[in-house]
Amino acid sequence: MTPELLGFQLAHRVMRGEVRRLAVLATELADGRQSADADRARAVAAFVAAMCASIHHHHVTEDEMLWPVIERSAGAEVDLRDLSDDHSELDPLLAEIDGQAAAFASTGDASALAVSLTRLADMLDEHIEEEERLLFPIITKHVSVADWKRIEDAARKGGDVRVDLPRIEQYARPEELARLRKLAGPVLSLMIFLFRGGHRRRQRLVFGPLAGV
Repeated sequence: MTPELLGFQLAHRVMRGEVRRLAVLATELADGRQSADADRARAVAAFVAAMCASIHHHHVTEDEMLWPVIERSAGAEVDLRDLSDDHSELDPLLAEIDGQAAAFASTGDASALAVSLTRLADMLDEHIEEEERLLFPIITKHVSVADWKRIEDAARKGGDVRVDLPRIEQYARPEELARLRKLAGPVLSLMIFLFRGGHRRRQRLVFGPLAGV
């Protein structure tokens, strides 16, 4: 058996998709194409903060768990320095964005937030594409199923099922969702159903016309 990479693929897709949409949203708020009252501004700031925390946790899991497993399993076949350097560059930007989101909630000015989120979206696109290209074949070839399960379990600990499961439905392709249901059993469909309404309300409040739900 080889590790099932779909969970990480979807986590990466969610990061890229949500951050890119947040960048577009912040740009539209900054240039007046969208507006935000106090409640919406607080919701946007909270959404951005949660997204930044989720990405940071994902990076910590990779740095502290995945990288050592890959180095132990694959040895000289892989050089993780560039990916680690990316994390070192991304994490201060995440902290900066967190502060800018809080400032937006207070002032209503999304200009700085828009610039930083656009930069983050571009960096994540490049980083994740490179990470998947380099590491997924190595993980499949060298990493044990048991080690991979421990890494996935650690990655999930930083999440919130009320948010994460509906996002899976939002970003997974139909055939991927079918694979996940086969792996997780009927409880996955039930939990997605239970959390779907709250997810859609949250998306509409935060993203407005960009919600797509």
